[in-house]
Amino acid sequence: MSYEIIPPGAFPVLEHEGGPALARAEEFFFAHIENPNTRAAYQRAVKVFFLWIRKRGLEHFSQVTPVVVSQWVQEMKASDLETATIKQRLAAVKGFLDYLATGGVIPTNPAISVRGPKYSATRGKTPVLTGAQAAQLLNAIDVTTTAGLRDRALIALMTYTFARIGAVTHMTVGDLFHERNRLWVRLHEKGGKRHEMPCHHTLEEYLRDYLEKTGLDGQSARPLFPSLSRSRELTNRPLHRVEAWAMVRRRAQAAGLKTAVVNHTFRATGITSYLENGGVLERARAMANHSSTRTTQLYDRRNDRATLDDVELIRLS
Repeated sequence: MSYEIIPPGAFPVLEHEGGPALARAEEFFFAHIENPNTRAAYQRAVKVFFLWIRKRGLEHFSQVTPVVVSQWVQEMKASDLETATIKQRLAAVKGFLDYLATGGVIPTNPAISVRGPKYSATRGKTPVLTGAQAAQLLNAIDVTTTAGLRDRALIALMTYTFARIGAVTHMTVGDLFHERNRLWVRLHEKGGKRHEMPCHHTLEEYLRDYLEKTGLDGQSARPLFPSLSRSRELTNRPLHRVEAWAMVRRRAQAAGLKTAVVNHTFRATGITSYLENGGVLERARAMANHSSTRTTQLYDRRNDRATLDDVELIRLS
């Protein structure tokens, strides 16, 4: 088992129980959880809990009661952690301990009855660009270079298809296809969902330009957005989402934007632009591959403009 997840001595009972306990814990992360981002987040959360347990001197699962888990939650509440983070950590620990319980490693799940803090969000926290700012960023990219062609196409794809960065970086050239005289993209979203979208004419132009000038056109098995070698040539390794995050921040700063953009900025920007220009919320939900319009509404920042107009009415002279 990888002790990047549970370091030696963090919770001795797992090691005392031997192979079956360690195997069950490993199975939870690497077989039970399919999404790599969820897996990484749950690994971090369980590691935090185990380190907290070790500091309290608890060495056996029998010592971990609902009261102990509740104390952990209360300590997190008293810190500067956001409510969403606390709820995610508790959910991870509940799921992990429940998996151990159903596997016979522990008799019961001590976290099952512990309630997390209440959390309600009506507006997302992702930084959003205006349509003009998004155009400014894309137009500022130097497309005489391989990196520029790739980065413009990647940012445009996230914006025009509302795609998550994970779906974009996992695309191959073969995930672009023609149907009804238009270029389409095939996205592999969370939970194994396959989502197909026609390309906006601007996105199609950027993608064609990128494929033709980099020589990727026709190489269906190659990553659509590869990383770059030291010589600034395309490799056969897909761009990692962290590399993409660093790239979009560099591109935004070079374009003179002050907004601290992240990968998700372009998903939110595309959705907001679509709705501002007369798009329908239910269609936005389908295009974003959300299960509910409540999720889509978190990306809708149309009211921001009204709020800015309102605050300008405050005059002190």
